[in-house]
Amino acid sequence: MSRFLSNATNRIDAKGRVSVPSAFRVVLAERGIRELYCFQDFVFPAISIGGADLLDRYERQIAAEDPFSLAANEMSLLVHGGGVFLKLDAEGRLMITDFIRDFTGITEEVTFVGRADHFQLWRPQAFQAAQAQARGERRLAGGRSE
Repeated sequence: MSRFLSNATNRIDAKGRVSVPSAFRVVLAERGIRELYCFQDFVFPAISIGGADLLDRYERQIAAEDPFSLAANEMSLLVHGGGVFLKLDAEGRLMITDFIRDFTGITEEVTFVGRADHFQLWRPQAFQAAQAQARGERRLAGGRSE
């Protein structure tokens, strides 16, 4: 099965577009994803991107809750209120909209980060810091006896 792996940083052009890495475009094509579901990540200052199956997964979680519960309503605020659909242009570029910029702080460059079944858009410095922190925490966790 094809997965989104690795990371790459690309420059945003003068019109606000960025080329999606070719490896990621291959995975999108293999999965038949034409319309990208983009949402503000729940944990990181990043935009998570996948196909309709990603939205479906979150909607199943919402549907499993009491529709009047706080949990269902909060999840809907994040999944629906914090999400949009975008498309790549004919050259495989994505428009970096205010929706993306405002949430991530992205300005001139975008780091694309593979997350198996989806990928994320990060401000390069934020990704480097988060990855270093995660590596440090994993290193510490590996040294603990349980």
